[in-house]
Amino acid sequence: MKLPYFFIGVVFFFVSACRNTTDGVEQLPLAEKPTPYKLEIPGGLPPMPIPPENPLTVEGIALGKKLFFDPILSGNNQQACGDCHRQSFSFTDSETQFSVGIDQIAGNRNAMPLVNLGWQKKFFWDGGAANLESQVIAPIMNPIEMHEDLNRALAELRSNNAYRVAFKKAFGTDSITTQRLMFAIAQFERTLVSGNAKFDKVRRGDATFSPQELRGQQLFVDMDKGDCSHCHVLGSTFSDFEFRNTGLDATPIDEGRFLITLLESDKGKFKTPSLRNIELTKPYMHDGRFATLEQVLEFYNSGFSNTPNLDPALAHATRGRLTPQDKADIVVFLKTLTDFEFLNNPAFKQ
Repeated sequence: MKLPYFFIGVVFFFVSACRNTTDGVEQLPLAEKPTPYKLEIPGGLPPMPIPPENPLTVEGIALGKKLFFDPILSGNNQQACGDCHRQSFSFTDSETQFSVGIDQIAGNRNAMPLVNLGWQKKFFWDGGAANLESQVIAPIMNPIEMHEDLNRALAELRSNNAYRVAFKKAFGTDSITTQRLMFAIAQFERTLVSGNAKFDKVRRGDATFSPQELRGQQLFVDMDKGDCSHCHVLGSTFSDFEFRNTGLDATPIDEGRFLITLLESDKGKFKTPSLRNIELTKPYMHDGRFATLEQVLEFYNSGFSNTPNLDPALAHATRGRLTPQDKADIVVFLKTLTDFEFLNNPAFKQ
């Protein structure tokens, strides 16, 4: 989702708050402490770095899930985080180009999938949030998304006895604060781990690729053909989560990362998304301009613009290097990244 520019300072304020949490946290009696949660990481994915100030707990995750699916956090109490991030579409907004907020206003960036967030470094298409905790509040406060006053949202939660009990279980106190709200939702979001697609099963020796899938993988890594793995690192998270200008427009319509850093070299740069479950996260690119994977591949094959800060991998790419069969094979390979266990995991359902 898009982060309005005037929210950047607000987000960074809360980032700072997150980084200084350990000093003011109450020391709870052992019997009152929440239950530590051990996150199961599928083979092939690295250990997930968990911030020490916000460890995963059974009670914290349960609270975060409840908040994620509760429209209480929106201005009219009718839209939840989960309404624009649907599990069956890898927590994107189905096939919608731009999500529509509570005031029936559409944004101008496509809703990003919420998958394997615990390995990512910066959040939103432009990296406007420094960590997973701080990204929580931006959609709540955004006037074209959930359009809620944060103090009013906290007041509603405080007046709800079930939430007071849930916060007490999760944090040892029924004091409901912005920080604890962020911590709880971030805990739930860290559990949204996808790593059991056919690709992963092949790597573990539990399945085999078809000849076309195997050729697609070879083209994916071939530097003279797809060269996809230059940015979407093969295996693991399928992204390095860096920011790049991929030549979508000769002159960027949306200046992307530049709006955060104000560096000329960042104009038109956007975060490289993961390719996991990519079959189900259409439309593609930050503005959802491409409806199909075939269109995306043809863009990278011959449609990109020669911008001044074009990513070097594309700057040296030969246009037209992929044949129709090459593109078809890569698409078939990409579909092996669809993780049906993730898409149907009851732990993530409302």
